Amino acid sequence: MKNAYRAFRQYSCQFRKNWLEYLILFGGLDIVNQFLVIPFFRWITTFVLQAGEIPFISYQNIAIILTHHPLVVMSLLIELICLMIIIYGEFMLLLTGFREIGLPEFSWRRMFRQTKETLSLLNFGSLILLLGYFLLIIPFTDIIFRTPLLAKIQVPQFIVDYLTRNAWLIGGLTLFYLLMTMIGLRLILTMPLMAYQHLRLRAAMSQSWQMTSKLRWLKFLIQIVLMTIIVGSITVVLDLLPGKLSLITAIFNLSILQLGGEVLAVWAGTIILLVVVNPLTNISELATTPEHPSRGLLTSFMLVFLVIALATLANNTFYMMGTGIKRPITISHRGVAEKNGVQNTIPAMEKTSKLKPNYIEMDLHETKDHQFVVMHDENLKDLTGVNKTPHELTLKQLTRLTARENGYHAKVASFDQYLAAAEKHHQKLLIEIKTTPHDSKQMLQNFNRRYGKRILQDHDQVHSLDYSAVTKLKKINPRLAVLYIQPYNLGNPQGVADGFSMEYSTLNQDFITQAQWQHKPVYAWTVNDTDLMKQTMYNHADGIITDNLGELNAAIKDFTGKQSYANRILNYIIVVPTSGGIEP
Repeated sequence: MKNAYRAFRQYSCQFRKNWLEYLILFGGLDIVNQFLVIPFFRWITTFVLQAGEIPFISYQNIAIILTHHPLVVMSLLIELICLMIIIYGEFMLLLTGFREIGLPEFSWRRMFRQTKETLSLLNFGSLILLLGYFLLIIPFTDIIFRTPLLAKIQVPQFIVDYLTRNAWLIGGLTLFYLLMTMIGLRLILTMPLMAYQHLRLRAAMSQSWQMTSKLRWLKFLIQIVLMTIIVGSITVVLDLLPGKLSLITAIFNLSILQLGGEVLAVWAGTIILLVVVNPLTNISELATTPEHPSRGLLTSFMLVFLVIALATLANNTFYMMGTGIKRPITISHRGVAEKNGVQNTIPAMEKTSKLKPNYIEMDLHETKDHQFVVMHDENLKDLTGVNKTPHELTLKQLTRLTARENGYHAKVASFDQYLAAAEKHHQKLLIEIKTTPHDSKQMLQNFNRRYGKRILQDHDQVHSLDYSAVTKLKKINPRLAVLYIQPYNLGNPQGVADGFSMEYSTLNQDFITQAQWQHKPVYAWTVNDTDLMKQTMYNHADGIITDNLGELNAAIKDFTGKQSYANRILNYIIVVPTSGGIEP
């Protein structure tokens, strides 16, 4: 611990003496990524998919894309290669910059020239190895290799939820993550070795493996953990704010908080990255640049800082005055709220409707006799104990079954029964149409013929994870409001859908804004945490689908209601730490 504190002081001193250079290095990469690289690749992905007449990439259509759209696949692979090269170049620039900043005669031109030279170390054969390396170091990207590009690579939360449903999956996932972490630590010096010793990828990986043998990787892990705890504790302490604020003071304090937070993030990133690269460069013992940067560099930095500060002040003024903050549409997922009944059953819907959600989301499957039953799962065993699919039983057989969940029991309902009960309580529905390979060819036509007029009269909406079902239903009845359930966000909003239900962990403000420009609402699912609810509202999502409707109502009241400026700042502090996956 004493050695960690000594290193912390040493690296903090290094940052203080070269703060401007570190800010420009980190800040410049962030600006280029956020405003150039990420938007460009999103546009390219959207363009390629549009050219191939593919609205979205999903697990449902990935096989069709691979077999029927070779040009699209080739274009996306070329895009992936270009993206890896850019990420590699950014890593090299960051690492080269750290070494150059510690030299007596620091030169930005020499730093870029040497970074360019490291690009020659990469060849086509090493791209697969490079992709694997990036996947291995993802656990350390937010702590050590801080780049918005790699931060975009994440597993959607609904997949994580699926993988943690039972002890075997949790155990397997834990072992896999520990193995990935250990291998990542053994290879953590690969990029620094390529940057500082100009080794090729294979040689650098081999040398990193040797240098971290005999539990020397454990030393890296301990130092990284200790440094993270120290800088994290200091950051938390610096987030304390006064209780009562006037509007002008509040705007100023929030702006200082934001800009200061960026400086703190750069400081923390600098210290932790120095832990990794110092054994290779001995940066902490090198002479440092003068404490007073050149006038030209300082002027350029101040101009950029002024533009960012003015934009921040303008944005914070609107936020503190409550401008643009609106109440999102509230949607109860599967008709339950805080586990008040059995999902997709009438008793649960009737209790949940008393909490006044804008919509109750529920699920439909086609039955053996081409009727519609209210059920989410493709197998009835978990809820009813019957190891059958809805398609194997008639509606009469299904409605005789009793579903059990959350300590409650209720009869499985037909859609006619559920719809009638919802109309009785004047409750609008968000109807998810589940599709399987066993559905009849006339399934959507039957659905529209039986329920289309009632859905329009009740102002209900329909959505589906099957994009072909969305397009077909829009052709059958263009008046219906049909949304597409999108499990992962890769491009810009497009297609014939009237809106989007998107898994929250990959949803970002850019997608929401572009969809709203097209007058298409965006609902985030399934958002069950108060902080995530506020984060989603901060990003102006039109609706929130949740299992915890009471908690959502409380979060909306706290976030959108009349509140002190101090409370608005507090809400912002709560939102910001978790917004990495949502901000563009």
